[in-house]
Amino acid sequence: ALDGAPLANWSAHAVKAGSILTLGAIQGAGCRAYLAVRGGFDVPDYLGSKATFTLGQFGGHAGRTLRVGDVLHVTPFVQGQDVPPFEKGGAGQGYPDIPAYTHAWEIGVLYGPHGAPDFFTDADIGMFFATDWEVHYNSSRTGVRLIGPRPEWARKDGGEAGLHPSNIHDNAYAIGAVDFTGDMPVILGPDGPSLGGFVCPATIVQAELWKMGQLRPGDTVRFKRLSQAEAERLEAAQDAAIATTYSPPFEKGGQGGLNNASLPATPAEIPPSPLFAKGGDNELAEPVLHRIPASDNPVEVVYRRAGDKYLLIEYGPLVLDLNLRFRVHALMTQLQADAVPGILDLTPGIRSLQVHYDSRVLPLSKLMDLLLATEKALPAIEDMQVPTRIVHLPLSWDDAATKLAIEKYMQSVRKDAPWCPSNIEFIRRINGLDSIEDVKRIVFDASYLVMGLGDVYLGAPVATPVDPRHRLVTTKYNPARTWTPENAVGIGGAYMCVYGMEGPGGYQFVGRTLQMWNRWRQTADFTDGKPWLLRFFDQVRFFPVSEEELLKIREDFPLGRYQLKVEETTFSLREYNRFLADNNASIAAFKTQQQASFDAERERWRASGQADYASDLTVAEAAPDSVLELPENGRALASHVAGNVWKVEVEAGAVVKQGDPLVIVESMKMEFAVLAPCDGRVHQVFCREGGQVSAGQDLLVIVAT
Repeated sequence: ALDGAPLANWSAHAVKAGSILTLGAIQGAGCRAYLAVRGGFDVPDYLGSKATFTLGQFGGHAGRTLRVGDVLHVTPFVQGQDVPPFEKGGAGQGYPDIPAYTHAWEIGVLYGPHGAPDFFTDADIGMFFATDWEVHYNSSRTGVRLIGPRPEWARKDGGEAGLHPSNIHDNAYAIGAVDFTGDMPVILGPDGPSLGGFVCPATIVQAELWKMGQLRPGDTVRFKRLSQAEAERLEAAQDAAIATTYSPPFEKGGQGGLNNASLPATPAEIPPSPLFAKGGDNELAEPVLHRIPASDNPVEVVYRRAGDKYLLIEYGPLVLDLNLRFRVHALMTQLQADAVPGILDLTPGIRSLQVHYDSRVLPLSKLMDLLLATEKALPAIEDMQVPTRIVHLPLSWDDAATKLAIEKYMQSVRKDAPWCPSNIEFIRRINGLDSIEDVKRIVFDASYLVMGLGDVYLGAPVATPVDPRHRLVTTKYNPARTWTPENAVGIGGAYMCVYGMEGPGGYQFVGRTLQMWNRWRQTADFTDGKPWLLRFFDQVRFFPVSEEELLKIREDFPLGRYQLKVEETTFSLREYNRFLADNNASIAAFKTQQQASFDAERERWRASGQADYASDLTVAEAAPDSVLELPENGRALASHVAGNVWKVEVEAGAVVKQGDPLVIVESMKMEFAVLAPCDGRVHQVFCREGGQVSAGQDLLVIVAT
């Protein structure tokens, strides 16, 4: 409402100085409302964007959500600029094609990058597309968790990548990918991780991504499998609608959008090459676009579809092999040197390279032709050498912050997980080591080679020990944690990761270190305008510090008052392969012992029933109370959101004052306090800490005094 008068949505309105705009709760379907102002808000760019990333605490207005008293400045209007459409057509001019909102959503996807029979069974994929998935309360811009049936899986485990069949060697994620973190699917949002080690059977197409922002807890989602051509037509129609709606100012040469002349050519105007014409026709898309067998190439190559804007290239078998990572590096550096128009970004994984491309500039068929030609021309990698830095990092072993994260996980997600209450004991057991001291010795002796960056956000490294005898193998959390402390150090599969920021996660904790990302300051360790610390092929070596020492280091490091020890050298693939050959017997013996313990752990899970653990308890199990008898002057207090009861601050008989917090509910990565509406006495409490509640469910009864 503007000055108390209702405003129509999807319309432009003139606003006078001093007016008050009021935004209330969303009524009916949908989850978010958007406010746009002429000229945009005057906030600084961060990494080329004005968007706010609250988890990373940067971008937008002070890198956080808005608070009472904040002042948002608007980019001033300059006389002579184009007049907005509403001033030509009158205030309230609306958008012609308002989308329909619902509580039962259908979202268009392309099947892939991972599918049947490699990772899922045919029945799994049929189930995936036939299910009405329920949106979990613990959802946000990071990801939308979904409640539904459990896959059967085509594999018994992820091999070196982890104990669960959803585990794979880390690869880049597309925005909108449906990521199975264990048995629970999560739609990865715009604030989601750029790299991770879970399979993704489908990816939302570009023109349907907006629907992610309108999903609210309790809604259902059914994924509609599309063809490549359908995805391209949807995007072309969306581009045309935007161009048509805002054509008046753009025809005058104004700023802020596309005009018809600047729209990229549609797929219909660019004929696909014959070899990949099938990828752009009306047949339902398959996850695998093309395979080059090992008989025709130094190593097998698989080209996987990841939506209509991403393509995932995988090398070799599903194993951890530095030779494959070097092959990925050779392809990436060649594509970077070629500077191909339409390729927006290249993100390497352990044995893969994700290509982010603009299909309106570079159609899929032409991209595939380019990639095949580049692959054929790549030189041999046997003599490759890359620059490497040995970076020495402090590590607080079994840090208190990681213990707190395990405690929260046991309380709100899964208290009987085999990796609880001690992740380190779990690592010892699953690797067949004699003691926790053996785990500690290996972690501090290892030299971790950085294979990828951006694993669980903000330049976080995914790294593996150079010496295979230091590769501790674990499974990841199932389901994943909802909270991980910043810069926790964990192991998942055969990989070490340092979490760049707070957020969800699945790696088994060993401790905590210093910052991987410096938001605002360049120092001796953060240089060249880059806020991230590490580089591809760096080698991380940990040295022990106490919790108190680490806290002091963490205080000083971003300010440039603590400098790392860094050694510059080179990494030779030929020398590395010679090292493997010379130590083959002891490496094989270590792996044999490790595999036996790995198999024994899986058998223990099966015997105890833990192997069949699927996901979080569904919110549906927490149904609203049906009948409630209230005492005189009694009042029932309900939860306004579906979520998890984090804290119960009172018990029956407690005397409370108006405004006192009674219960705290955790939902969508936020905490909601249920406050006493009056002075009174708590008559009855219906909820418990760690329990789940649905929106409208009664939590307690208070009697006014």
